[in-house]
Amino acid sequence: MDTKPAMHLTIGAVAKRTGVGIDTIRYYEREKLLPAPRRRPSGYRDYDAATVERLRFIRRAKQLGFTLDEIRDLLALSADRERGVKSVKLRAQARLGEVEARIRELQRVKRGLAQLIDACPGHGPLERCPILRALGEENDA
Repeated sequence: MDTKPAMHLTIGAVAKRTGVGIDTIRYYEREKLLPAPRRRPSGYRDYDAATVERLRFIRRAKQLGFTLDEIRDLLALSADRERGVKSVKLRAQARLGEVEARIRELQRVKRGLAQLIDACPGHGPLERCPILRALGEENDA
């Protein structure tokens, strides 16, 4: 039997524990990423430990680049005892593929910027600036 007392936290306390802003918590409630909290007689929201854990999950998933819709799916999958782990792994693999593609694109941009910077003397008339000329070209390659 669980003898741990239930947590009753205000939205401010939850924000501090999770590193998620108060407005963001309210937004997640409106977006149904968080269940509607119980209300105290005073009308204040009353949160529990499960909400803190769920917010930490959402924050970490966002840090990994998952969208809110993807996080919503992950939360649903986390309750799916039959297919959950396999589906979560597939989503994580897909996300990793997207991150790797973005890294390749950023590496391409980095190389291009480095070439432009190397070609620029850093002085002279603006119309002869190789960086500005390259940015103004029609070639989208």
